[in-house]
Amino acid sequence: MSTGTQVALNSIGQIAIIVKDVSRATTFYRDKLGMKYLFAAGNLVFFDCGGVRLMLDKAEKPEIGTSIIYFRVADINRAHQQMRSDGVEFVDEPHLIARMPDHDLWMTFFRDSEGNLLGLMSEVRAGNV
Repeated sequence: MSTGTQVALNSIGQIAIIVKDVSRATTFYRDKLGMKYLFAAGNLVFFDCGGVRLMLDKAEKPEIGTSIIYFRVADINRAHQQMRSDGVEFVDEPHLIARMPDHDLWMTFFRDSEGNLLGLMSEVRAGNV
């Protein structure tokens, strides 16, 4: 029975990332990406990423995949350079995705210690990259 109220999904509360090795992934997210470690519960490990909880979990079945998570950064070139110097392996360089009316959308992609594809995104005022 509908009450007429529509559910609006407009905020991320938690993102689960399936990993092969929870310990190795914990080290990557904490030490290489600088995420704030929150707690562990059994094989689950939780981080805070700007108010969004990130959960690492081992796949129950090896065929289970992952989603791409896009992390917003203010300066994509600086973030790319710093992360690369910290040992993060990028699959590309920061590049323009789209020109919007008031900003340009830039992205670059990298893999975590488990081979999951992740992205950096930056909304840059035209001419500021």
